[in-house]
Parts: sequence; C-alpha cells; structure tokens
Amino acid sequence: MLDFRSDTVTKPSEAMREAARDADVGDDVYRGDPTVNELEARAAEVVGTEAALYVPSGTMGNQIAIRTHTERGDELLCETDSHIYKWELGGIAQHSGVQARTIDGGDRGALAPEQVHDGYVARDGHRPGTSLLCVENTHNSKGGIAIPVDDIAAAAEAARDHDVSVHLDGARLFNAAAALDVPASEIVAPVDTVMFCLSKGLGAPVGSILAGPESFIEEARRVRKLFGGGMRQAGVIAAPGLLALENRTRLQEDHANAQLLADGLRDIEGLGVSDPDTNIVLVDTDGPAETFLDALEAEGVLASRFGPEQVRFCTHWDVDGSDVETAIDAASSL
Repeated sequence: MLDFRSDTVTKPSEAMREAARDADVGDDVYRGDPTVNELEARAAEVVGTEAALYVPSGTMGNQIAIRTHTERGDELLCETDSHIYKWELGGIAQHSGVQARTIDGGDRGALAPEQVHDGYVARDGHRPGTSLLCVENTHNSKGGIAIPVDDIAAAAEAARDHDVSVHLDGARLFNAAAALDVPASEIVAPVDTVMFCLSKGLGAPVGSILAGPESFIEEARRVRKLFGGGMRQAGVIAAPGLLALENRTRLQEDHANAQLLADGLRDIEGLGVSDPDTNIVLVDTDGPAETFLDALEAEGVLASRFGPEQVRFCTHWDVDGSDVETAIDAASSL
C-alpha cells in the first residue's frame, strides 16, 4: 500500500533507530537530558533564534505559543483556513481563553498589511484588544503554498505598528525555505516566534520545536509542563530529531515528486489539479471525494479527503518517483 495521506506517515530511518537506541539521556524536566539540550540548541541555531523548546507535537507547540504570548480575554488574528484555527480542536479558546478573529487570505492564504491594520482593535471597555497575529508557512489548507518572505515581513510589520506580537506556524517551514530558495532563518527573521515540525518531511518519528527569544522560551517551558508536555528521558526521541534537522536539504526531492504527480493526475479526465508549490497536491474530483478515495485504496494507494470533492496527496521520503508513477496509473484505472 502506497501512502500519500500525509508526510507524517514516514518511518524513521535505520540511522534514526540507532540514534534512539544509543542516545545519552536524562530527565528533561530538570534540564538534564543532554540530547534534548543539544537538539534545542541546534534547532535555535538553524532558524536564527536565541532559544528553542522541544515539544511532543506541532499543535502543542502552537498552543503553547498562543498561551505564552497572550492573556485570557485577548484576541488574536489569523487566516480563515489557518491550522491553529481550523484543525486544533478550538485550542485557542480552550487552552488560552483567547478569542480568534479570522481574515480571508485569498487563494494563497497570505495576509496583506492593510488587512492586519483593519483587523486590529485596541483594548477598551467593550473590545478585547488584539495582542497576537498568527501566520502560517507553508499554508496547509491552501495546498502547501510557500508564502514569500516579503509577504510575511509586511504583515508582521503591520502588526508591530500596533505592538502586536507575531507567531509563525511553520509546521513545514523547511518546505517553504526549499521552495523559496532561502534559509529558514530568513523566513523566521520578521516574526517573534516559530513552531516547526520534525515529524513531517524531515522524517523524525515524533516531535516539534518552538523557537524564539530566550525569555519567551523560558516561560513557554512552564506552559509546556502545564499542558502535560514535560518529558523525562526524551533523548530517545530527540536523537532522531537531530538527524531529521539535517534532512531539510532533501526536501526538493519531495517537491519534484509532487510536481510529477500533479502532471500525471492532470491528464486524467475528471480531475482538476493545480501546480504544487511544495509537497502537497490538491486534486478536485468530479464526484464525492470518498468514492474516489475508496476506489484508489482498492488499487493500493492511500490519499486523504480534503473537501467534499477534493483530495490531498502528500509526497515524502517513503515514496519515490516510481511510487508516484504507480499512483498515477492507479488513478488512471478508476
């Protein structure tokens, strides 16, 4: 069975398994796990921040960031289809007591400066006050769109005009960097904090990173404990994460395979396919998505539902060019 449902389905490499077995460990809650400490230092270095925090998941990383940036009763601004708003179980309200107000970022999910200015509200006797802007790169719901650095920087500058902090949901940050041909640190530079996943295209079995100023990360560490994310001998999962960080240089392969997949599926009658920016291919079907997915699974290929008549294919290091051709052939036979 070829699995294109997500880049979260990757299996750890033999090198990652060996690193987990041999990891030097300690109690991370006491800051005593040397492998976690090394991962956090290396992650901060890669994205150009003062400090970083290892967390179990990207969702937890985003929610910790929101809780640390805001006070209960505040308001945050985010794009209408952003992951933190659409796919994190209402965590903004549940964990932080914060009101979310959404802004339509159009087909590519990029917020314009004037939208940020218009969305901002000052705190007064009737309004909660905007304290945080959340942006996303790549934008998952828009099909892995890589938003240019200048667009992120312009939105962040507009937020700062109102003393509003900026958090970047960079779950697939390094896919954006590869697509834009810039260092990840350049994408991160305009924002205050960033979360990125080790467990997607980078291939680690578990874990994400929240990075930002040292003082922020120290407070975020307390919130991680509050959220149940305090880990003990976590070096056994951090060690594969260190190797995953080095995999950011191979993401162009996934992007090339996504383009190959899109080109092949586009030739199939009844399917509508846009060119992918990164490793996500969105396909419009001429009938219910479930019908298409069930038939595709019967041919040995898995993809995921992304709308009533839309499915998502995601390329990753466990599928190669020949697997892509097999998936195209399977779809052609339906």
